[in-house]
Amino acid sequence: MVTMKWVRPSGGQQLLASRRAALPLLRGRTAAPAIVWSQTNLHLHRRCAGSISQRPDAKHVSFPGAVKSAFSNTMGFEQPSTYPAVSTYRVVDQHGEVVDPSFVPDLDNDAVVKLYRDMLAVSIMDLVMFDAQRQGRLSFYIVSAGEEAVSVATASALEKEDVVFCQYREQGVFKQRGFTLADFMNQLFANQKDPGKGRNMPVHYGSKELNIHSISSPLATQLPQAAGAAYALKIQRMQDPTIPPRVVAAYFGEGAASEGDFHAALNIAATRSCPVVFICRNNGYAISTPTLEQYRGDGIASRGIGYGIETIRVDGNDFWAVREATKKARELALEDGGKPVLIEAMTYRVSHHSTSDDSFAYRARVEVEDWKRRDNPIARLRKWMEAKGFWDENKEKDARESIRRDVLKAFADAEREKKPPIRAMFEDVYEELTPELRQQMHELKSYIERYPDEYDVGEFEGGKDSLGR
Repeated sequence: MVTMKWVRPSGGQQLLASRRAALPLLRGRTAAPAIVWSQTNLHLHRRCAGSISQRPDAKHVSFPGAVKSAFSNTMGFEQPSTYPAVSTYRVVDQHGEVVDPSFVPDLDNDAVVKLYRDMLAVSIMDLVMFDAQRQGRLSFYIVSAGEEAVSVATASALEKEDVVFCQYREQGVFKQRGFTLADFMNQLFANQKDPGKGRNMPVHYGSKELNIHSISSPLATQLPQAAGAAYALKIQRMQDPTIPPRVVAAYFGEGAASEGDFHAALNIAATRSCPVVFICRNNGYAISTPTLEQYRGDGIASRGIGYGIETIRVDGNDFWAVREATKKARELALEDGGKPVLIEAMTYRVSHHSTSDDSFAYRARVEVEDWKRRDNPIARLRKWMEAKGFWDENKEKDARESIRRDVLKAFADAEREKKPPIRAMFEDVYEELTPELRQQMHELKSYIERYPDEYDVGEFEGGKDSLGR
């Protein structure tokens, strides 16, 4: 597929048109619902049966939920197998050659190199931290091998003011938006420089400065939160039109789309016209469950269509296709005062689900090696860069070596830092410590003093003395 094709459900447009047509009738009624105009959007605070009417001898159904459904005098059940699968948009093929004749890069060479280095940094950091966990120097880690293009490319098409909700495989989003290697390492080692004060699991990053909400473990909980945040941004701008328009970007895997929160989020976003871009990484496996065992329908894209959301499926290993789709998705999400958009990025998960997983227990090693060799997002962008003449083997070698040095330095620095004060485990629940919490701190300090050989608290900033303040 060499042209970007968006699937645009038309039901919402027809519903809006029918409501507008009903306005003259509604105005004449004493019990007419309150009507609020916001830019080009029409919202009815209370719906009534007269908002959509069925005319005599009509050829179509005019009823909420089926506004323009033609009548049929033959019975036929819809069969999913008779519908073609949603097409997958691609700009650059596996050989690094442009296949979309309309494509024109919107970034200069230096900007492309910067984003490519972000992808390399994530890939190299993943290898180092995976090994560190195996050495017992880190408790847990999740890699994003094979999915670097999705995170970096989507992030590059967003504005810094846009609000982001990640799952746990979006290191590239953080890196592109300004998260440093030191920031990654401080969180992973839960040291005293970790803004979360060591209270969260490794890879559960977050950054208020970068407008990225902290990651949490439960699958899909971030999706209704993202829909709600997008609705808040919409209301905020309705109240103050001088505020620059913003969108919310919500990342998740196809496994998370099996959770109820996914469906609630899409429905809320669609019915309330929230400016949110849902970005699904369909990487083939939900931990140990292949996609073929997760659902029978046409991926995640078909669900967006079902909820009346403009949808596109892209080649997730194609950096340029992902970036172009996200640029357009952000534009669409801000149209008409706001609406949701869904992107399904097809990208194979090369590594294990996490350091707690052995993926070769449920998939063949040759399958993984074949994907590594045949279609790698980093290799594909590199081929495109080399074809353009501004990248070569020497630059690749220098980049990898310098990035690895930077990763190892950040690793060593973070590992040497002390842990947050023990006192921190009692703080930030209430504005001020309650008498009960102070008593618990005193008891903990006494316990540590009573058994000094059992509890080595030297790695914590201030040791046991932090409990006495």
